[in-house]
Amino acid sequence: MGASVAALITAAGSSSRMGGVKKEYCVLDSSCTDSEGNPLTVLGAAVLAFASCSEIGPIVITVPPEGEDAARASLPRSLAAQNRVSFTPGGRTRRESVHKALSFLETLEIGYVLIHDGARPWVSVTLIRQIISVAAQRRAVIPLVRVIETPKEVDRFPGPGETGTIRRHLRRPEVGAAQTPQGFAFPDILRAHEKAALREKAEGFEYTDDAEVWADFIGPVAVIPGEPENRKITFKEDLL
Repeated sequence: MGASVAALITAAGSSSRMGGVKKEYCVLDSSCTDSEGNPLTVLGAAVLAFASCSEIGPIVITVPPEGEDAARASLPRSLAAQNRVSFTPGGRTRRESVHKALSFLETLEIGYVLIHDGARPWVSVTLIRQIISVAAQRRAVIPLVRVIETPKEVDRFPGPGETGTIRRHLRRPEVGAAQTPQGFAFPDILRAHEKAALREKAEGFEYTDDAEVWADFIGPVAVIPGEPENRKITFKEDLL
């Protein structure tokens, strides 16, 4: 690929389901260390995977407002000091945070961007390179894993003591769970986010996935097999 590739790592969330603990800064088990043998944080492991990929150029990390120091401290020292790593304050939602980081990347000369959850520390360099390769061919691609339980579309997801109603019985072979990194041509994905922001403001709609943003305003999104190990940390138990 001739065009340069950037990585956008999202870490601006509040980790509300972790009991107030910022999940991206949690330390992984002793088997996850950097080249010097120091333990890696969740965010540190995710960023290190991208930094280890020679095809990746600039890396921008979204962080909470005034949270750059804490984010930088959670990275391996060799990464924290690199000029290729930048930080940008996030927004009210994940989509707004990604939008801000994409706007930052517009000042750089890149052809593609890989958007990754900072709470997915076990992403492999192999998967990163596969996403880069297919993005160059199809302009938009995400990794997908099979779902185990039979999925249902409902009118509302019930809380404790509540009920909902099934609207559609989805066919499991045709349904998958989206992972990251998701790869997109640039600046097309930025233009799509600009249109998504206008729709959200006009309709009170909220996008939760960058592939959905691309599909609504640009076109089809390719899929490749994801990796079961590429799990996202949401609860404390996920760190085990």
